[in-house]
Amino acid sequence: MRVGAELLPLEIPVTRTLIVAGAIASRDYHDVHHDAEAARRKGSPDVFMNILTTNGLVGRYITDHFGPTAVLRKVAIRLGAPNYPGDTMVLTGRITAVDGDTATVHVVGANGIGTHVKGTVTVTVPARVPAPAPEAAP
Repeated sequence: MRVGAELLPLEIPVTRTLIVAGAIASRDYHDVHHDAEAARRKGSPDVFMNILTTNGLVGRYITDHFGPTAVLRKVAIRLGAPNYPGDTMVLTGRITAVDGDTATVHVVGANGIGTHVKGTVTVTVPARVPAPAPEAAP
C-alpha cells in the first residue's frame, strides 16, 4: 500500500435485477427502487439504485482489491447522478493516505450521465501471519 497507488477499475453493469435485489436485500421498499411506473410518476425516468446498494458495491470494490482479510473501518460516500438500468458504473480508486496497515482510498463511481458516487473508504489490511509449521512425527 502506497499513497498515490491507483486501484484497477471495476465495471458493474447496472441491471434492473441488481437495483431491485439491492433494495430488497437492504429492506428499502421505496417504490422508486422497484416500480418503474411509480418512479416515473415521481419524476424519474425509471427505477434507480439506492444508496445502500451503492455502499455495498463500494465496499466490494475495496475488499476485492485488498483481499479477504481487509476490514472496512469507515465508508463515507455521497451520491450524485442516479444509476439507472442499462447503464454501467465504473468504480475507480486512489490511495490517499497510509498509516501502518490502514489506508484511506478516494473512490469515484461514474456512469453514462455523470458521477454516481464519490467518497472515501478507510480500510485495514492486517499483516498476514504465516501458518505454523507442521510438527514432526515422533
